[in-house]
Amino acid sequence: MAIIFRHLLLLSVLFVSVYAQEEAKADAKVADAKVAGAKGEVKVDDPAAEKAREEIEAEWLKKDAYKTFNEEKVLGPHEMFGDPFGNPNDFKDKKIPDDFGGRAPPAYAMPVELGYKGKWEIVSENSGVSSMHAMLLPKTNKLNTDTWSSSGGLDIEGTLGSTGGFQGGANTVRYLGTAEGSDWREFPTALADRRWYSTQATLPDGAFIVVGGRDAFSYEYIPKEGQSNPKPFAFEFLRQTSDPEENNLYPFVYLSTDGNVFIFANSRSVLLSPTTNQIVREFPELPGGSRNYPASGASVLLPIKFHSQDPKEIVPAEVLICGGSAHKDSYSKAEKQIFYTALEDCGRMRITAKDPVWKRELMPTPRIMGDMMVLATGEVLILNGAKRGASGWGFAREPNFAPVLYSPRAKIGARFTELAPSTIPRMYHSTSTVLPDGKILVAGSNTNNGYIYDAMYPTELRVEKYSPPYLDAAVITKRPEIVTINEQMTYAQNIDIEVKITGGKVDHGDVRVTMYSPAFTTHGINMNQRLILLPMREVVPAGGNYKVGVISPISNLVAPVGYYMLSVVFQGVPSVTKWVQIK
Repeated sequence: MAIIFRHLLLLSVLFVSVYAQEEAKADAKVADAKVAGAKGEVKVDDPAAEKAREEIEAEWLKKDAYKTFNEEKVLGPHEMFGDPFGNPNDFKDKKIPDDFGGRAPPAYAMPVELGYKGKWEIVSENSGVSSMHAMLLPKTNKLNTDTWSSSGGLDIEGTLGSTGGFQGGANTVRYLGTAEGSDWREFPTALADRRWYSTQATLPDGAFIVVGGRDAFSYEYIPKEGQSNPKPFAFEFLRQTSDPEENNLYPFVYLSTDGNVFIFANSRSVLLSPTTNQIVREFPELPGGSRNYPASGASVLLPIKFHSQDPKEIVPAEVLICGGSAHKDSYSKAEKQIFYTALEDCGRMRITAKDPVWKRELMPTPRIMGDMMVLATGEVLILNGAKRGASGWGFAREPNFAPVLYSPRAKIGARFTELAPSTIPRMYHSTSTVLPDGKILVAGSNTNNGYIYDAMYPTELRVEKYSPPYLDAAVITKRPEIVTINEQMTYAQNIDIEVKITGGKVDHGDVRVTMYSPAFTTHGINMNQRLILLPMREVVPAGGNYKVGVISPISNLVAPVGYYMLSVVFQGVPSVTKWVQIK
């Protein structure tokens, strides 16, 4: 895979070419499971499985083993189960709902049994730059405006739209198309407000909304190419969530499955209608501290799963927010060489629920400035960052070397698994990117105001790849391979995929298909990252391979128009992805 870097002033942008996709082979064995409370075996895509899981979880919420933030006592995995925690196989006797509506967590069941925690490899000793931004792209070229602390995403045709930045780049919208010979097109006056540390999100039709930024208590929609916004939309919510430390920069912004936009800043969150430009809902405050830059927690929209084919039915959507700082003054204290311990908790909330409430879980270790990547298997990989301090030049200590795997539907108290650590600090200004072969490209880290190599944490030019547990060499010969697929799809369409599977007997419940919208990654925020679990129709032998039948997303509220990385997952191990476009 070709990796192309461009260096601009004392900054850097990392883009990854996807012309070539690396090949690998892996597999994992998934144990059959029953959902407690359901009669007999539960089908993988049976809505009853999800209902049963929710009922069981509701019962657990009544017990001391799992408390909401609003209750006095909160117990974490250490308190519930002792050490070590995090291996789903340690808790088979507990009747707790499992993953994917009736099957055990699929991503790493076999690797965990084998004790495999993943592997790190250095792929470049000197890339020439310290990556600050990262995103998968067909190609890249030189920029003329400053992209420092900017935002971005892919439009319906796969064109990168990047917004904001530093000084002369703050009002800029820049584009990079996918056609051979494409170059950057830059419009320095497109945005009405200066956007530095703002967040960009994709709307159902592929348009973009840009929210916040330093001294920008507003949002706006990216205008058509060559046009300029006359004024932004004032957003009092951002002014209310600001504080002396500015702990509401790089807000967490997601398109909800009801068509509204979820916006989280500091410790509060709202739902904004992009059609009326009114706040339609305010959520409970997430206790514990500040979660956004420079307190710098991390967040994801958890995998989206739908059963109904009715596009009017709202599909459940959940967000997960992990880490940050319990002290709102962590940034100013770090300036004085006082480094507070980061938060080690996560808040999880179903934003489409009638009465949403934050539920608390504890990570194995504290983390600030971490990245959260949604894997093709439905798990969330948490990596990079530090255990103390805040974002900023030299404002953090104790690098957090060990990634953590979070299984959203695994047993409560066993959702976190600590993985093999890196040896390279990845702190302020580091990046992570999910690659087509399932590995994670990790680069950057520069806590210094310039490229400095004799500091406590030198400017980092090395680039690594991390292989998650599903790439265990012990089972690599069983990895599925996509043979043929229609790369163009529409909504609510029957899709047939020809897949080569050599891992022995193939049952319907062994196969999953996911679609992933790659993230624009910077400063511990992963914009526009989205994973959809497609309903399974059939898995049948076909000409020596298998025909895997699925249903495409029901609407652009579930999956906005544009490009996705599609993966077939067999017994918890994902194939190399294929790019598909939905519109």
